[in-house]
Amino acid sequence: MSISEYEKAKKLGDKAFRADISKGVHPYLPVLDDILTKEDIVGEVNLGLVNIPLDRVVGTSTASRTNTFARNFMPVMDINTEFGLKWSSLCDAHLKEGIHDPIKVYEFMNYYYVVEGNKRVSVLKYFKADSISAFVTRKVPKLSDRKDIKIYYEFMDFYKKTGVNYIWFSNEGSFAKLISLVGEDNAPEDMSVSSFGSVAETAGEVKVVTRTEFGKVWSEDKTREFKASYYRFEKAFNETNGGKLTHITPGDAYLGLLELTSFDKLCDFSYDDTVKAIKSVWQEFLVMEEHYKVEVSLNPPEAKRSLISHILPASYSASRPLKIAFLYDREPAQSDWLYAHELGRNHIKEVFGDRIVALKITTASTETEAIEAMSELIEKQGVEVIFTTTTRLLDASLKTAIKYKNVKILNCSLNTSHRYIRNYYARLYEVKFLSGMLAGIMTETGKIGYIADYPIFGNVANINAFALGASMVNPSSKVYLKWTTIKNSGGISEIYRSLEEDEGVDIISDQDMITPNRASRRFGLYKVKDGEPRNMAMPVYNWGVLYERLIDLIINDSWASADSEKESTPINYWWGLSSGVVDLILSEKLPMQVERVVSTLKGLMTRNRFVAFSGGIVSQDGTERCKPDEEMNVDDIIMMDWLCENVIGKIPSKDELRERARPIVEMKGVIKEDNEDTSVS
Repeated sequence: MSISEYEKAKKLGDKAFRADISKGVHPYLPVLDDILTKEDIVGEVNLGLVNIPLDRVVGTSTASRTNTFARNFMPVMDINTEFGLKWSSLCDAHLKEGIHDPIKVYEFMNYYYVVEGNKRVSVLKYFKADSISAFVTRKVPKLSDRKDIKIYYEFMDFYKKTGVNYIWFSNEGSFAKLISLVGEDNAPEDMSVSSFGSVAETAGEVKVVTRTEFGKVWSEDKTREFKASYYRFEKAFNETNGGKLTHITPGDAYLGLLELTSFDKLCDFSYDDTVKAIKSVWQEFLVMEEHYKVEVSLNPPEAKRSLISHILPASYSASRPLKIAFLYDREPAQSDWLYAHELGRNHIKEVFGDRIVALKITTASTETEAIEAMSELIEKQGVEVIFTTTTRLLDASLKTAIKYKNVKILNCSLNTSHRYIRNYYARLYEVKFLSGMLAGIMTETGKIGYIADYPIFGNVANINAFALGASMVNPSSKVYLKWTTIKNSGGISEIYRSLEEDEGVDIISDQDMITPNRASRRFGLYKVKDGEPRNMAMPVYNWGVLYERLIDLIINDSWASADSEKESTPINYWWGLSSGVVDLILSEKLPMQVERVVSTLKGLMTRNRFVAFSGGIVSQDGTERCKPDEEMNVDDIIMMDWLCENVIGKIPSKDELRERARPIVEMKGVIKEDNEDTSVS
């Protein structure tokens, strides 16, 4: 029987060999000795006896055995050779009593290369075994800025905490995110002694040890639950075409599904449940496969009715209105941001009249409440369109959209890479540039204050655009940046005192608008004189214009044509001055010449004849971010994680933020490492 098994295994080896030859790929096993000649290894760690995943065993340590196996570890030697006979004999032993003797391997970058036991690996791979016992020695590469090495160092830390070696990710931060989503058990100290090796995670010195103690974050029960859940998912994922996705790992996909459900639910899933879950979020995996590419719509698409829509009666009318809901996480009157969206809701009620019903829901302060509110709106009130107005509601929006695929759900956030929802935001940085230019003209000290709240995508572009506007008309001007969401800031009164007394600023860019129940003149751009603010300009969001254009697409049956052409590409609407979604209101008390300068440039920007992020732009660290004769592309503007050279201040790290700010920043924030100093003094 073992001879026939060998012949089957050899056919698999021959097939893989021919396929590699046709693609111009080396057809034999990779050799670690050849790979390591190109790498800087800083140490070895003896991990002891470990159960290792067979799909991570990819090669051999030396070249002596490489030509006896194809790249898939199947044999290519003739059955009548000594090798063929030994493989067959080992196959017989496995079928009778199993293979129990451990092999020896080197582990490098979470792949395993066999020192002793190549045939044992081959036989077990042929029988589709999951794992094999091995004495493992880890070869540690020098820490560098290479993405794969940074991920590997994250894996080493994850491995010390969990003992899990069978999951892998293609993006930084994923291992820590997995621990966060699965949850920590704070395993007792008596569970912490392990044979797992440890290595100092620095580029300079590596301390090699063979045994260490560490506090595990998962109990043995949770580790077993995780393993069962992950292997069930991996099998289902690969059998539902996941194996054809070449740019994401099963671990990436598992983490993506985990973010949309919960660990407890995934553990309770049967195999069939897992397959259904994978199919329900398949478009999310396609987005991940495309490296989270997002299509950004910078201008409103035209609402063009199809020929059949001209023949048929109007889709929505007083007798059958389009039911829309706006979801807020608190009462709009408590927030200038939400109040602006509420004005937008009232705007569309006036524009569309009885053709729409625009509901307001303000009880969604948590994700659970938001999901329940949206589900009730859809199931009991027949709502067809939902606008969720804050980044905090993003996850709830996505989970609801996956469940109710026929409902149009849009979340107000920037650069969100999810295919089941659309996102919208406003290019406020355009009017911030104009506001900064005005501040640069009107300052008497050359010192300008800027008060920001959350260090999230979009806000950093606003800060930099303001600074660029100021420097364009006043090259020596400085912008002093303060954040209201950092710990120990002393509150807004202390921020005002610090800017005006310590820094000596005479103009401040503050919150963009005020709400009716919080009367104050400290909004927009104002000059401070004798301790009193004198308003000069106010950036505004005209959300009603954006909502009107989006609803017009739906009513005129143009929603599908305004979507991305690729199934794997999410779409974000990011409209600015040219669409009327943002504007800058100037004080009538400004000098006429100053008003003319600002209004003239505003007209050029509205007609897309002037771009804020263009020309020579240099960041605080001296890096040239944009050449003098170029314009920055949209992705670089959205993903800004740096500040212009004339900004005095820094982007805060996550540890520096107040607790209430961290969830938003973790979701859509420009997160700096806690030990990374981005300050300029």
